[in-house]
Amino acid sequence: MKTMLKAAVAAAALLSSAALANATELRLSHQWSNKDIRHQVAQIVADEVAAAGVDLEIKIFGSKSLFKPREQYKPLSRGQLDMTVLPLSYAGGQQPAYNLTLMPGLVKNHDHAARLSNSPFMEALEAKMAEDDVMVLVHGYLAGGFAGKDKCITSPADIEGLQTRAAGKSFEQMLAGAGASIASMASSEIYNAMQTGVLQAANTSSSSFVSYRIYEQVSCYTPAGDVALWFMYQPLLMNKSTFDGLSEAQQNALLAAAEKAEAYYLEEAKKQDAASAKVFSDAGVEIAQMSADDFEAWRKLAMETSYKKFVDEVPDGQALLDLALAVE
Repeated sequence: MKTMLKAAVAAAALLSSAALANATELRLSHQWSNKDIRHQVAQIVADEVAAAGVDLEIKIFGSKSLFKPREQYKPLSRGQLDMTVLPLSYAGGQQPAYNLTLMPGLVKNHDHAARLSNSPFMEALEAKMAEDDVMVLVHGYLAGGFAGKDKCITSPADIEGLQTRAAGKSFEQMLAGAGASIASMASSEIYNAMQTGVLQAANTSSSSFVSYRIYEQVSCYTPAGDVALWFMYQPLLMNKSTFDGLSEAQQNALLAAAEKAEAYYLEEAKKQDAASAKVFSDAGVEIAQMSADDFEAWRKLAMETSYKKFVDEVPDGQALLDLALAVE
């Protein structure tokens, strides 16, 4: 009897081992800490897929532990990486069209960003991703604003003559067009540059303004509100061949998880902007608001600078820009 029982236990163990061996593990890479909204989006997908019980596990490698931030798209497209949360403009070198996902004035607010994510514009970008064997699982945009060391910045006239850090090449082109002097640096360097007088103004994401404590160095903050200039598309991407190779149950679990994560991403992105304004206000920093007229003035300037440069450099740039601008 004991022998039969041992044999049964051994058989069960073998079956369990076989099931584990057949389970698919996907590797997901990103550059942020586990407190960041983008990690939380990835974690929702991983948790929901695990709960679905479809023999699929997503292992998250955060804090740039697997790949450097700007070096994730290429391994993803080659199938060396399964998933990543990535600012798509990082891959603008491979696909210049992606530079439209960090373009001043192209997105007005978070609800407008959500409409862009479900528009012919995004379909055109996804077609380019498909050429690289990449697909979008979760759409998401994050917003940002301006901070001034000695004054508020809401309109193009406010930036003239200021030494300014901009987030992205397109923003640098626009701000230079407004008469600013551009100092290129990582957002992590803004604090010291302001402290030492190298910078008088900066443009970056709401989360970076808070995490790098820029409120200690400025007198005025213009957060993303009803309108904002700075929006950056930062989706959760997946290698398409990897997705196609999964079972139907696994694919469905991934898509259901992505839908939940995308709804969370939109709501939390909105909260981050309001939270950043509160942090600056609590620190005694003046809060300014960009008006609809200010936004239109910036967009007009962007059309003459950043948009023009993009259209000149990208063969189908005008068609893509028109698709984006057509989304109300």
